Amino acid sequence: MTTNPMEILKHLNKSNCGECSEKTCLAFAAAVAREQKSITQCPYVEEEIVQQFGGDSGNLKSSGWETEEVLNRLKDRLSKIDFAEASKRLDVPLRDDKLTLTVLGKKFSVDSKGTFFSEIHIHSWLTLPVLNYILDGKGVEPSGNWVPLRELKGGKDWGRFFEHRCEKPMKKVADTHPDFFADMLHIFSGRQVDRHYESDISLVLYPLPKLPILICYWRPEDGLESDLHLFFDTTAEDNLNMDSIYSLMTGMLVMFEKIARRHN
Repeated sequence: MTTNPMEILKHLNKSNCGECSEKTCLAFAAAVAREQKSITQCPYVEEEIVQQFGGDSGNLKSSGWETEEVLNRLKDRLSKIDFAEASKRLDVPLRDDKLTLTVLGKKFSVDSKGTFFSEIHIHSWLTLPVLNYILDGKGVEPSGNWVPLRELKGGKDWGRFFEHRCEKPMKKVADTHPDFFADMLHIFSGRQVDRHYESDISLVLYPLPKLPILICYWRPEDGLESDLHLFFDTTAEDNLNMDSIYSLMTGMLVMFEKIARRHN
């Protein structure tokens, strides 16, 4: 990645909106050049530019995700916990030193050394949230009350990023891939539910056992554009921290985009 702030500034809208927590776009560009921030933290940077800078919709380099250091630290913590207690707390089976979770409808196991065994391809955007879920999740049962991410306790500062890095790209996938929701039902054991918020399609997925997400999609109608929003159970942060929720959801988006491209 370039270390020239002026080169990075060329790709920003120069509005000095402050939504990246920097006072100016130039200050943000300088922080990106110093690798103190990720270019993804500007909610107005186009996906093509993100890719150009070596990132993707799920990349949050400045938060330390997808680094061996973070993974090793979590594995070290994992080696010190009581797996029997974790099994009971999370209500997941323990057998032969392996905790087995259902992740997006597929079996996903991890042993006390942090070795993963899965029916699905293992990505860092998935392994890190799974480890945090096992380590710190309280195993609280979902309440059935849905809220947008920004209304979760720790979601206020993430809401704008989440809208631009997850919801809008996911809407694009749904708009351009007519079988998107059917695929979600079939591949990831999703289930359709009664229409929420007067949406045309309401679909619930379980990225983790006690962390459901609700996807609501409104088709274009009478001159109005389509829309898509994701909702979380109010208990979400009892079972997974906000960094991991964001990482998990943006990682899922990357997977959805790949599935859509493969179908096309």
